[in-house]
Amino acid sequence: MISQLVTVPVDDTELAGDLAVPTQARAVVLFAHGSGSSRHSPRNRAVAAELRTAGLGTLLIDLLTEEEERRDTATGEHRFDITLLARRLVAAIDWLEVQSDTRGLPVALFGASTGAGAALVAAAERPDRVLTVVSRGGRPDLAGDALEAVRIPVLLIVGGEDHQVMRLNQEAARRLSGPHTLRVVPGATHLFEEPGALERVADIARQWCDDRLKTAAG
Repeated sequence: MISQLVTVPVDDTELAGDLAVPTQARAVVLFAHGSGSSRHSPRNRAVAAELRTAGLGTLLIDLLTEEEERRDTATGEHRFDITLLARRLVAAIDWLEVQSDTRGLPVALFGASTGAGAALVAAAERPDRVLTVVSRGGRPDLAGDALEAVRIPVLLIVGGEDHQVMRLNQEAARRLSGPHTLRVVPGATHLFEEPGALERVADIARQWCDDRLKTAAG
């Protein structure tokens, strides 16, 4: 396992990330955190740890700089800037392609909350590099017109008690033109804090990525 703190150049700044790549990794999962969160999100880190046991590399990255995070905490001006977040995800996808440990590996995007909208926009911009998009309690509706342009498989995971986000995911799913699946975790709320809920998310995401890789190989 190669594990290291990395910096990803984008625009006129650099974004901090945690990259972990198992030996003979089959793909790398790029995490797009939600509003008010960071690469240190305990929920995303728990899912990432499970995915690594399945031979998948992970890159958890801060989509905002420390200064932007401080400003966003006070004003909320960046968390819904899907164009900005998607552009930085695209830069991270391109960065992975030129790193010796991840070059040539398929990329899966894992988006939580607003990060899911940004992940779908990035997938539409890099269709040849992105294998699939997984959304956890996400806001795919925030991808706007990019939804119709996404052709790769998309997995939407929603808590059964997260009623508003469930409705938004159902509406977004109807606009997706590529293969997609909506999976509901019974009894879970938006943050999947209930006992066993997050473990269920990780298991669903691991199996989904494994199936997509098998399909691509076939």
